[in-house]
Amino acid sequence: MSRLPFIALMLALGLLASCKPQKAPVLVATETKEPAIEWRLVTSWPKNLPGLGMAAENFATLVNQMSNGRLNIQVYGAGEVMPALKVFDGVSNGEVQMGHSAAYYWKDKVPAAQFFSSIPFGMNADQMNTWLFYGGGMELWRETYEPYGVIPFAGGFTGMQMGGWFNKEINSIEDLQGLKMRLPGLGGEVLRAVGGIPYDNLAGRELFSALQTGVIDAAEWVGPYNDKRLGLYKVAKYYYYPGWHEPSGAMEFLVNEQAFSELPEDLQVIVTIATRAINQDMLNDYTYGHVQSMPELINRYNVIVKPFPVEVIRELKQARSGVLDKVGRGDEQFAKVRESYLHHEKLFKQFYDYTHGAMVELDE
Repeated sequence: MSRLPFIALMLALGLLASCKPQKAPVLVATETKEPAIEWRLVTSWPKNLPGLGMAAENFATLVNQMSNGRLNIQVYGAGEVMPALKVFDGVSNGEVQMGHSAAYYWKDKVPAAQFFSSIPFGMNADQMNTWLFYGGGMELWRETYEPYGVIPFAGGFTGMQMGGWFNKEINSIEDLQGLKMRLPGLGGEVLRAVGGIPYDNLAGRELFSALQTGVIDAAEWVGPYNDKRLGLYKVAKYYYYPGWHEPSGAMEFLVNEQAFSELPEDLQVIVTIATRAINQDMLNDYTYGHVQSMPELINRYNVIVKPFPVEVIRELKQARSGVLDKVGRGDEQFAKVRESYLHHEKLFKQFYDYTHGAMVELDE
C-alpha cells in the first residue's frame, strides 16, 4: 500500500488544494445505502494550531470528500478526549480509531519508534520520505507497531526546526550543563549526555507557563509558524538555531488495526491516499508559514535570533553516537531499525554532497 497510483494521489492533492486550512468546510453526505462510518481522531496538538493542528482537520475533510461522506472523521485536539501524550495508547486499545502525533513520544513503550520521528543530525524531510517509501522504512515502522495493534502512516513534516527558546546566551557546552529544557526523544538524550536535563513530558500548550514559572529554563517546540502562535517570545529572550535535534520533524497518523481492517477496501485506499497527500501538504504549509512568521518575530517582537556556537554543535554531534549505542540496548527491533536508518542516512548525505551541499559551499 506504500506504492500509491499517481493519478489517485494527484486527485487527493487536487481536492486538498480546494480546502481552506483555516476553516474546514461542513460537508453533507449524499444519500447512500449504508449509514456513514463514524471515526474519532485524537491529536497531541492544541486545537486548530497552524500546521500540526490543521493537518488532521484537512485529512478528515479530504477523506469525507473522497468517500462521498461514507467515512466521517471527527477530530479532537489535545486534552479534549485524552491527554496529548496518550494518543498511542488510545488508538492501541481501540478507544479511538485514529491519532495524529509524533513517534518519539512513545520512546518508553517502543524505543525504536524514535527513528520514525527525527534523529539528531539525521535525515531531513525529503530524505526521510525517501527512506520510508522506497528504502523499506515504512515496512519497518509497521513491523514495529504491529504488536500494539496500530498501523502507522507518515503524517507530515515540519521541516528542520529551530534550536529553541532560551533566557540566557549559550556560548559554550558548559552553558547546557544543568539546563532544564523541554526536548523530547533522542534529542533530549543527547542533551542529557552533555549534562543537560531534558523534559519530554510537556505538551505544547504547557510550554508557555513552564517557561514563565521557571519549571524549565529553555524549550523547543517547532519553529516560527507555531512558536509565534504559542507566544513563546513573551517568556524567552533568545531564539537559537539550527534545530540540530530535529532536522525533519516527521509526524505520524496512527490507525487502529481492527478498525482499519473493518473498512471496505476502497475506504482503506482512500485513507491511505489521504495520508500521503497530507504528508506532503503539511511540509509545504510549514515551509511557507515559517518564512512568513520569522520576520515578524524579529521586527515586531524584537526576538534575538542567534546561532549555536560551532563548538557546541560539534560537541552535541559527537554525543549522538554514544546515545544511539546506549538507548535501546538489547532491543532487537531498535537495532534493526537503527541499522536501516543509519545506512540510508549515509547514502543520502553522500549524494547530497554533490547537490545541496555543493550549492551551500558555493553560496559561502
